[in-house]
Order: sequence, then structure tokens, then C-alpha cells
Amino acid sequence: MTLFELYLKREARAFDTYLATFFADGSHTDMERYLYEPLSRFSDNSGKRHRPLICLLACEAVGGEPRRAWASAAAIEHFHTAALIHDDIEDSSLTRRDQPCMHIAEGLGLAVNAGDLALSLVCGTVVADPGLDDATKLRVLGELVAMTTRTVEGQALDIGWARDNRFDLTVQDYLVMANHKTAFYSGGVPLAVGAIIGGASDEQVEALRAYGMATGLAFQIQDDVLNLVGTRESTKKDFRSDITEGKRTLVAIHALAHSAQRDRFLELLSARTSVPAELDEAVAILREAGSIEYAENYAHDLVMQAKVALQAMVPAGKASDLLLSMADFFVQRNS
Repeated sequence: MTLFELYLKREARAFDTYLATFFADGSHTDMERYLYEPLSRFSDNSGKRHRPLICLLACEAVGGEPRRAWASAAAIEHFHTAALIHDDIEDSSLTRRDQPCMHIAEGLGLAVNAGDLALSLVCGTVVADPGLDDATKLRVLGELVAMTTRTVEGQALDIGWARDNRFDLTVQDYLVMANHKTAFYSGGVPLAVGAIIGGASDEQVEALRAYGMATGLAFQIQDDVLNLVGTRESTKKDFRSDITEGKRTLVAIHALAHSAQRDRFLELLSARTSVPAELDEAVAILREAGSIEYAENYAHDLVMQAKVALQAMVPAGKASDLLLSMADFFVQRNS
């Protein structure tokens, strides 16, 4: 277990308690039943909290007081909650971490509404933060607005390519999509926001942002790999759903360019199959083409280069050690 994973396990519970304070009961008794309680329950099942916790680490790494970044870190986690709710709807997913997706449990309308509330909490949480001066709030809000825009752009590419049966894509196309869809909000912006609140220099902010972008991209690539070769228990989401949904992952794009069985793999992707034997066949094609190994190596190289660059810009210490360990966790994790 990496130092970073131990840090997540140690700190996540306290942050969970803080997050729960944002889900009020509303001014009518039924607001709890139809809005706040489902959203709170979904947030409780939203993973390891790495996004808010790396925001706190970035603040500490540049000499700031991590507690000052709690509200902004919560805002980033609210965005993550909204993104997952909406993403599950857009992908017609059934489960999220062994639980029914919100649109399955509560219905489509209430799920959309809950996701919209989580989005409203993103900027609202920062605006209401009494611990930040107005100039810092404006910088943080600018980061969060840009993060939201970039993520929506990436999601549009991901969905649009699948809708239009686009298979004329390159690795560079994938990198643009994955950076926008995942890396900005899973790495780049959390670290930049933490650094801003911690009083970092502009050079340090950009170094931490670059580190977050590289590790966030590696996180997405590893997520794509786990969807194919993890287990149902470790992924806790629709296993091999990327094949069923015809997703243009780095693994798939590499196989389409290099597999001797390209036509058969393309047939399986286009069919949106969920038949276990056909999913196994698709994964076998990916393995034979070396596409899974290619993606794993790409993610590994990303984080190794990113670690070297970060060490040159951020003082050594406990927080920076944990951030370096984060990169290892992102590419070694099995869930």
C-alpha cells in the first residue's frame, strides 16, 4: 500500500463528515426525501476522496495552512458528484460502486435534479467561504469555471464519437478528450487551487497544475485498463462497459491501429455487445495487439516524468512526498 493510499484512508473520514454538512434538509419535509437524502447517500459512496485531499496537500506543500482550502476542496468534490450522476445517465449505466446509479434508484428526473444541485454547490461553496479574501475567491472561482467547461468539452467528445460511430481517431484525439474529461478536475485544478490558497508563486502553481494534469491523465488511462481487466469487485461499476458502450479509450484506439484482428474488434465495438463470451474475445484481441500493455506503459511513463518535474519546483517535505506517492498509486491501483 502506498503512502498516498494510507493518507487517503486516514483523512477521508474527517472530510466525509465535513461534506455531509452541505446537504441540508430544505424548507419542506419532502425536499429531504427527493433531493438532499439521495444526494447525500450518493456522495457518501463516491470513492476515495482523492480530489479534495490532493487540494489540501498542494496547499500544504507550498507552505500554506490546509484548513484554509477545505471549502474549495469540497467544491471540487461536489463537482465530482455531479459529474458522476450525469455521466451515469449519459452512459445508461446501471451501477456505481456496487450500488444502483441514482437514475436507477430514484428515477431520471430526480437524478438530473440532484446533479444540478451538486453543480450549484461548486461555486456557491467558495463564495460562502469566510476564510478566503475576495481576490483569492475570484482566482479559485475562475479555476472552477474553467474546470467545469473543460470537463464538459471532454464529455462531449466522448459521447459524440460514440454516437456517430467515429473510429477514425488517433492517440492525440484520445489525449485531448481524456485531458479535458478527467485530468483537469481529477488532478490539474485541485492542485492549482490548493497552491493558490497556499500562497504559491505563479511558477509553483503551474508546476503543480502540470503535475496534476499528467497524473490525472494516467488515472484515466488506468481506469480504462481496469474496466477491461479488473474484476467486478475491484471496479465496482459495469465491468467491461467500455466495450459495450463503444468507448474510444487509449487501449481501443491502439488496437484499431495495430491489431491483426481489427475488423473483428471493430465489429464487437460497433455491436455494443454485452455478451460475456464476446467481451472476453474483445479483451483477448486487445491483449494480443499489445494494447493493454501499451496503455499501462504510457501511464507509467507519464507519472515518472511528472515526478521529476515536480521535485524541481516544490520543496521536499511530508506533503510533497505524499503527492509523489499519489502518482504511484494512480498507476498501481486495482480499483
